[in-house]
Amino acid sequence: MHPDLKEQFDTIQYLIKSNYITAGHDISSGGMITTLLEMCFADNNLGANIDLSSVKEKDAIKILFAENSGVIIQTINPKEVELILQENKINFYKIGFANSSQTLDIINFNLSFDIEKYRDIWFKTSYLFDQKQTANNKATDRFKNYKVQPLRYKFPENFTGKLKDTIGQIKQNTPRPKAAIIREKGSNSEREIANAMYLAGFDVKDVHMTDLISGRETLEDIQFIGAVGGFSNSDVLGSAKGWAGAFLYNKKANKALNNFFNRKDTLSVGICNGCQLFIELEMINPNHKEKPKMLHNDSQKHESGFTSVKVQKNNSVMLSSIEGCTLGVWISHGEGKFNFPLEEDKYNIVAKYGYDSYPANPNGSDYNTAMMASEDGRHLVMMPHIERSIFQWNWPNYPKNRNDEISPWIEAFVNARKWLENK
Repeated sequence: MHPDLKEQFDTIQYLIKSNYITAGHDISSGGMITTLLEMCFADNNLGANIDLSSVKEKDAIKILFAENSGVIIQTINPKEVELILQENKINFYKIGFANSSQTLDIINFNLSFDIEKYRDIWFKTSYLFDQKQTANNKATDRFKNYKVQPLRYKFPENFTGKLKDTIGQIKQNTPRPKAAIIREKGSNSEREIANAMYLAGFDVKDVHMTDLISGRETLEDIQFIGAVGGFSNSDVLGSAKGWAGAFLYNKKANKALNNFFNRKDTLSVGICNGCQLFIELEMINPNHKEKPKMLHNDSQKHESGFTSVKVQKNNSVMLSSIEGCTLGVWISHGEGKFNFPLEEDKYNIVAKYGYDSYPANPNGSDYNTAMMASEDGRHLVMMPHIERSIFQWNWPNYPKNRNDEISPWIEAFVNARKWLENK
């Protein structure tokens, strides 16, 4: 390796930013063999054909298990990458290529490794730890399902990924529709949801519960509210229950919210903690005698991860335009299980998790529910964080060969703006 670490780092960064590198992994703990296997573990139907005969060292143990620092990169432009490395005086070896064989073959040592077998061995340590902290045999479910729940997406047909195309024409010299984010002590994601609203064409206002309780804010001029995610009041009384109490037991805050929901020209979205808030306040199915509840995840622990949801046929103002799509999204919650006392057709379920079993469904919600709306589609609640999934760089797994400025989730906020402009 070149002695100038900075030069090496800068060159690798240049290759990444120039889209020359499609995959990469450092060599450290476990040596080269572990690095190669971990690169193959990343997806199903993935393997590699490796020839290390160009390396001066001929001892298989020393080559494969040495923990000397290095990087293995994959590229679809080998000639260009070789020239760039040579120009920067960085030593390298061409060692092989990826394939769909599901085996790692090191031909000069006549070695072959079954990827599925070694992936399970690699995952088993995590599984053993998981057993110690996860209830209801969910650790076993995760171990069985992690490799059979690949992320598969279906994007809107006309989605270009360009911000201008998605947002459309924002009327100039006309006041933007007014939106407000509502937050409480310990809630978060207010910046992400405010940014999504602003990008979609809203004039966004920050509203803390103290503003509503004191009467400084009445929501009278607000057309769209977003109750944000997070852990209001540290979830001491349970997720969003303390936040709900701030509405229930303060006359001015209670009046402001009820007046807002009683208007016919308003929209709302409650995300994660905000979803728990609106469910606890019984705002989504007010005519039902028995109301839905949000319960602890079946795993009895906080779940944080990247999963997918499939948007159902629905009348939601925000999401009806992308029905049939399956999109990646972040989740992060401890009490995300929708508990429904009635049959499925009694609820306006807008989206379901991509798979109905754990861990793709992280909480065990009835009917595999991820998002639901009021009967008229104006008020939407969800546990997944679409506001944290607005940009391509937010997604740890994004469709290949796309270079989008924005993800399809921005359409939810654009649809809200267009609906209000037509009122």
